[in-house]
Amino acid sequence: MEHNHDTESMGDKRLATAIAVNVMLTVAQVIGGTISGSLSLIADALHNLSDAAALGIALFARKIGRKPPDKFKTFGYKRAEIIAALINLTTLIIIGLYLTYQAIWRFVEPELIEGWIVVIVAGIALCVDVITAALTYTMSKKSMNIKAAFLHNVSDALASVGVLIAGTLILLYGWYWTDTLLTLVIAGYVLWQGFTMLPKTMHLLMEGTPDHLSIEEVIKSMESVEGVKNIHHVHIWQLDEHLNALEAHVVVNSNELSQIEEIKSVLKKLLSDRFEIGHSTLEFEHPEQNICESYNRSC
Repeated sequence: MEHNHDTESMGDKRLATAIAVNVMLTVAQVIGGTISGSLSLIADALHNLSDAAALGIALFARKIGRKPPDKFKTFGYKRAEIIAALINLTTLIIIGLYLTYQAIWRFVEPELIEGWIVVIVAGIALCVDVITAALTYTMSKKSMNIKAAFLHNVSDALASVGVLIAGTLILLYGWYWTDTLLTLVIAGYVLWQGFTMLPKTMHLLMEGTPDHLSIEEVIKSMESVEGVKNIHHVHIWQLDEHLNALEAHVVVNSNELSQIEEIKSVLKKLLSDRFEIGHSTLEFEHPEQNICESYNRSC
């Protein structure tokens, strides 16, 4: 328990550090983009600001998610991180749409850009993005919310590389249009990233069946257990991104409590070992109860 607390505390410190670094970088990029007239640099700054906000929300959600279950939230507060992911992704999509609008308008009213400022600030941004990604990489393996923040930083690093290229082309050839083009590329990547992760987050919040599980396969496996006659009224959902839950009615031939308890133990072990369902609620019935006429699974 103490080891988990130390690990979580270290993770919180890493997130706090990443937030501070991204906020400072955002300020530097906005100043550099305003002075140089580079829209792609400001676009990258807004993306970095969204990263800082995403990390801040992720940190806040992590703290809430560690609260134990109570009479108001009997399953606990782990879904706070999923709500945070939804907020972050929605904001990301709004930013992507705004950047697209700004880039299109820049085609109508082009501006001169100071290439050296773009190159210098983008170079600093690339270093910061790499540092932030390194701070969040380990945690991203186990959390959808942190993974979203990590992917943001990776995309930021790619965007900074793009801005460096645009700044260099402006210095060498005076190709000012490359700045606007790179802005559209960054915006497109942001939108793709947001729309890719958003359905998964909403599916979890809507208590959808986990993607890797088939209700038909679960029922078939449960009905193969000796003593089980029928499985119906099955619901499978995710309590959070790591814990799957199931509710089902189990029709058995036995009236003996000891045999029913044995069947229950076998079913729960099957659900846990084969399907990674850690929380299951099973209601047992006897055929003579006729609760489900003809054992219609839609009941």
